[in-house]
Amino acid sequence: MATIDLPQGKLHYHQLGSGPPIVFLHGYLMGANLWDPVVRLLAGEFCCIIPELPFGVHQTPMRPDADLTTAGVGRLVADFLRALDVHHVILVGNDSGGAIAQIVAARHPQRLGGLVLATCDAFDNHPPRLFRPLIIAARAGALTPLLTTLKFRPVRSLPSAYGWLSHHQPPHELIDGWVANYLADKGVRRDTRRLIAALGDDAFMSQIAVELAGFPKPVLLAWAADDKFFPLGHAKRLAGILPDARLELIPDSRTWVMRDQPQRTAQLIGRFARHTAVTVTT
Repeated sequence: MATIDLPQGKLHYHQLGSGPPIVFLHGYLMGANLWDPVVRLLAGEFCCIIPELPFGVHQTPMRPDADLTTAGVGRLVADFLRALDVHHVILVGNDSGGAIAQIVAARHPQRLGGLVLATCDAFDNHPPRLFRPLIIAARAGALTPLLTTLKFRPVRSLPSAYGWLSHHQPPHELIDGWVANYLADKGVRRDTRRLIAALGDDAFMSQIAVELAGFPKPVLLAWAADDKFFPLGHAKRLAGILPDARLELIPDSRTWVMRDQPQRTAQLIGRFARHTAVTVTT
């Protein structure tokens, strides 16, 4: 795994393949390796870059003064793209990573060639209601006892953990590593507490949606047909706001489209990236 120094601290990232760049963003309390099935399918044609966002399972803590609000993480991703000096990036966001992708498109779009929202937070659904107790726990200093229960596999399968994110069993081999990273470093736990405690502003993502009306690049809304957390109505609302957006459903999938339907997800992202690359060069 490579690292890069940003104003907010050291960021780890994976990079695989060569060609036009696609950058993948994951959700809170998840790691970059969640995207592996899709990355393996696309890396023969594209340069796939997956940053390990400071979302609770990262390996190196951010600087103590790093802005870990949702807006601040959007700026961090923009700084990451600038530090890599990549252009015409297809930015892909899933789950809460999709909220961050929207912020980059709305407020830091200079290096983007297109945007893919692959089932994600939007409007006042940031985070979904079932996960709001995490905010209370973070503000009360009780987040670590709560997240420590994720060491136990039955707990991970609960709807309020990872159980409703996929049609399949949670990927325990990944979650083992995620939980270990969280528990291994006091600075990572501090980052996670600050990140989650800053959530809960229901008006913020609605304001970002308004600002997205000024994003002129192509957008693909690749939405899970069976999602439990992110309503299709939000995808349709976003498609109505964005000037150049197309909505595609991914059948037989919940939030983790990259796990439930990796072939279909990779096909949609690859086709979108090819079309966007042709548009840029003509």
